[in-house]
Amino acid sequence: MRTIGNIIWLIIAGWAIALAFAVAGVIMVIFIITIPWGIASFRLANYALWPFGRTTVANPDAGVASLLGNVLWMIFAGIWIALALITYGIGLCLTIIGIPWGIAAFKMVPLALTPLGQTIVRTSDLGAPPATYAQPVS
Repeated sequence: MRTIGNIIWLIIAGWAIALAFAVAGVIMVIFIITIPWGIASFRLANYALWPFGRTTVANPDAGVASLLGNVLWMIFAGIWIALALITYGIGLCLTIIGIPWGIAAFKMVPLALTPLGQTIVRTSDLGAPPATYAQPVS
């Protein structure tokens, strides 16, 4: 069921959301100092393509630098991507069949606003000890 949900998501919204994250990542990588945001953006693009069966958890090693980085990200890219996700979510929820995908879009809004300090994990790994899911999913 997850695979079918992911395929439908990819067709109706995933490609556009992933493209928004990828464009933000390319812009961030152009400037040397913003490479960490670019890498986070590419990770989010990967997540946006295939979200069902995966979730995010807070990275316990994230510190003040992640907080400051998230504030900068939110100002320059996060707000715009979050608004796009909210727009997609509302549009998808207008139909009964689109509600699961609309919820998936809304689930990505906090991640679009604060990508640093988050780790993408498989939902099946959540019951495992923290050392198991501390590594990001590729």
